[in-house]
Amino acid sequence: MKKVLLAGATGYLGGYIARELQAGDWPFVALTRNKSKLKHKGITENHIMIGEVTQPATLVGCMHDIDVVISTVGITRQKDGLTYMDVDYQANLNLLQEARKCGVRKFIYISAINGDKMRHLKIMEAKEQFVDALSVSGLDYTIIRPNGFFSDMKDFLDMARHGRVFVFGDGEHKLNPIHGQGLANAVIEAIDTRQQEVIVGGPDILTHNEIGRLALLAMNKPVRITHLPDWIRRWIIIALRLLASQRMYGPAEFFLTMMAQDHIGPRYGVHRLEAFFKKEIDSTHG
Repeated sequence: MKKVLLAGATGYLGGYIARELQAGDWPFVALTRNKSKLKHKGITENHIMIGEVTQPATLVGCMHDIDVVISTVGITRQKDGLTYMDVDYQANLNLLQEARKCGVRKFIYISAINGDKMRHLKIMEAKEQFVDALSVSGLDYTIIRPNGFFSDMKDFLDMARHGRVFVFGDGEHKLNPIHGQGLANAVIEAIDTRQQEVIVGGPDILTHNEIGRLALLAMNKPVRITHLPDWIRRWIIIALRLLASQRMYGPAEFFLTMMAQDHIGPRYGVHRLEAFFKKEIDSTHG
């Protein structure tokens, strides 16, 4: 089996990948600056390596016996004074440069579905600049382009708790979000694929109306969905650009842009959003 270095293991997707690698007895190390976070996720100490992706000096030699690097490194909300370019681009570039020095054979990077068509967004600008660098690096590579995560759909649950879900336009834009564990399996399968790009979504293609309905029913609420004119969505983006900090504006811009388009990837996995909603409610009330 190929030896894997996983970067970004303390994040949502990275945690699932680390647990799946460990459960599958893969030889791997998870790179982190916070050992306790990984132990909390159930990762044993022999699979943990200390390093800081934004500080290249801490990465020297960390990949000398590694065959494949998997990176989920990225930030949703800017923090610690770091920007998307600092993390989504530069930190991944630091990993790539060390991988080349150490003779790593392959680099797997997680971007986003249709990210190459949304370079005008702050988050995507940084991610896709790294994709560009990876594609000319000389390493074998696979870009994973997942649809929205189930965890992103919690916004619908949050609205449903108050008895009403708001969607933009007619609510008929479609997507097939994917569970973190399902995506983790797809990423691990990519270790042995020769595909340079893998687009992946969950098993169910749903409209925003259907997601809202699932959320309300999971909350045992009447189905009340309000359709907001799309000009409100566009106005919010403009207002945030002018008035909000980049920390707030970046993720809001991404979410509001995604809400105005169809995003459908090849179906993968077995986890259903309806079951995820019910589990989330049970864990909250439990």
